Amino acid sequence: MGKEYKVLQANDMMDTIAYMIPDVVYASPGGKDLRMTILRPWPAEIPDPPVRKDPLIVFIQGSAFRFPDMYRKIPQLSMFARAGYVVASIEHRSSLEGNPFPAFLEDAKTAVRFLRAHAEEYGIDPDRVAAWGSSSGATTALLLSLTGDQEKYKTKDYAGWSDHVDAVVDCFGPTDLTAIFEALARGEEFPYSDSFKMLAGDRSREQMERIKELSPVYHIRRSARNRFVPTLILHGDQDPTVDYSQSELLYDELSSRGADVALIRVAGALHERNFWSQAVLDEILAFLRRVL
Repeated sequence: MGKEYKVLQANDMMDTIAYMIPDVVYASPGGKDLRMTILRPWPAEIPDPPVRKDPLIVFIQGSAFRFPDMYRKIPQLSMFARAGYVVASIEHRSSLEGNPFPAFLEDAKTAVRFLRAHAEEYGIDPDRVAAWGSSSGATTALLLSLTGDQEKYKTKDYAGWSDHVDAVVDCFGPTDLTAIFEALARGEEFPYSDSFKMLAGDRSREQMERIKELSPVYHIRRSARNRFVPTLILHGDQDPTVDYSQSELLYDELSSRGADVALIRVAGALHERNFWSQAVLDEILAFLRRVL
């Protein structure tokens, strides 16, 4: 009697399989290389497979507007690449290195344009792009969604391409930063206060305008448009760093304009750490599948 072996079928379509392209340089402002790490679905292993075009997620890790660790969420982000998304986790310039606003936003926009310019190389559908961030990275993602293709934030890199995004995921991002800078003006010190001091620059009329430009809610209030990109907001109700009310404020501003917006309260969650769960990731994936 012959031996029996377990048999599995080959995965010719490479379903749920992804791979990583690390340390892709997308810009070098002032001679400093800025990188991104790209996760993408593995192309099918069939003869002459069709060219694959998958939706793109641009992810910005929170860093208090310092230098984001683009590797920190790779284990979680891989879930999205395995689900059929190209994911780019990006760096931007740090406020602590003499880069006040809008340097970080300029960099994020350059990253979006770079990815559109290289859409064929990385298998990206340039018409389906989402921005997602945590903490300061969420503020960045929101600003991307609210300032698409505005000339004042555009650099010369890949200037012929759009930096518009089609959806945004905000995980516990500051949305009105004026209170932070009012506390600094009173001489208060708190975690990362040095970052915020450098971010706003010197104390002047220009500084106050810059603080408002840093705040997504002010862009909504000033906007003459009636259409905003679909927005998912998630925030822990025990967050000691960014108060939950910041997300309620954003939700109220967008919903009052008739936007496609949802707010999810993560009960008992702090800032990062126990905020993250499979349930949170599943909600984000379901949102992206609906809107992209």
